[in-house]
Amino acid sequence: MDADVHVHESPTEMAEYASDPWDVALREIGKVDERYLDLPGMSPRAEYRTPFPGGSNRPQTVTSAGAMRTELSQIHVDLAVLFPDHLLLLAMVRDPLFAVELARTYNAWLYERWLTEQPTLKGALVIAPQDPKAGADDIRRYAGKKEWACVYLPASGVRPLYGHLSYDPIYEAAVETGLPVCIHSVEAVYPTFPFQLEVFQTSMAQHCISHPFAMMANIVSMIETAVPVRWPDLKIGIMEAGVTWVPFIINRLDKEYLERRREVPLLQDRPSHYIREWYFGTQPIEEPERRGDIIKIFDLFDGANRAMFASDWPHHDFDHPQYVFGLPFSPEARKNIMGGNAARFFNFETPNEAVGG
Repeated sequence: MDADVHVHESPTEMAEYASDPWDVALREIGKVDERYLDLPGMSPRAEYRTPFPGGSNRPQTVTSAGAMRTELSQIHVDLAVLFPDHLLLLAMVRDPLFAVELARTYNAWLYERWLTEQPTLKGALVIAPQDPKAGADDIRRYAGKKEWACVYLPASGVRPLYGHLSYDPIYEAAVETGLPVCIHSVEAVYPTFPFQLEVFQTSMAQHCISHPFAMMANIVSMIETAVPVRWPDLKIGIMEAGVTWVPFIINRLDKEYLERRREVPLLQDRPSHYIREWYFGTQPIEEPERRGDIIKIFDLFDGANRAMFASDWPHHDFDHPQYVFGLPFSPEARKNIMGGNAARFFNFETPNEAVGG
């Protein structure tokens, strides 16, 4: 199972599902020469780097559910959860009405054009953080549809962070419908903490910092407002930030909690108690010089039972299943990471042979 695959949404196709006047806007966006994750109004981006050739701006070629199924079969992926491309930056869209329409339209487009075409492709339901109540309505609109695996919240550029009480309607709807919530990161430069990354000159620096910082900021926010206490049945997944930072933030939060627990009276236990119940996508998995070190890091956050293989296919920096499968995990841990953990998190019913990879 692959917990993080990306579908490249077409604004022109999405326009067919949009209401007036947003359909006009999407058709206009479709006329623009596209760069990866850089479309006006839809995926706003602050760009400060030197435009060297290659890298992340190469065009995406997977444009249909059938093509995606063919490619995933070639890398031995049986079941995949689809996240968007451009809407990874949805939190940075300035017009809240357009942001809500982008999410609603994308969900309708993905459901009809991809999910109903290929039952082995499951959707991440896009929610615009600009309007949590509208997002909750969309979650309930698709309640009971087996094509959806989770609710997706964009991590980068979001303000306020996801511990804010304004997001409670989303968490309430997710618990009500039985859908887990996945917070997914992306490289972003934006004038809000912790995404003020214009000080860096290269993608190497921005990409290194943006993904884990986005997650750490949101995790701290959710812990300080006791989201896992207030919503004990909410399943939370953290996607596309790697994993080596997880033990750090767990231990850092525990240290602060022991000294300042009176500030967070709703927490009944150390923050680590709650975070170790969450799930973490492996991509981009770190590659230490000694491969055995990654196993030690997994042990520090119970990764054998909480990490989910994620490839980030078809992005240029994807992780091949063979690499993760070949790491020196125990057979049981490997089985869990390559499928079993994702089956539990997403509530998938699959044959044992598929779960085992």
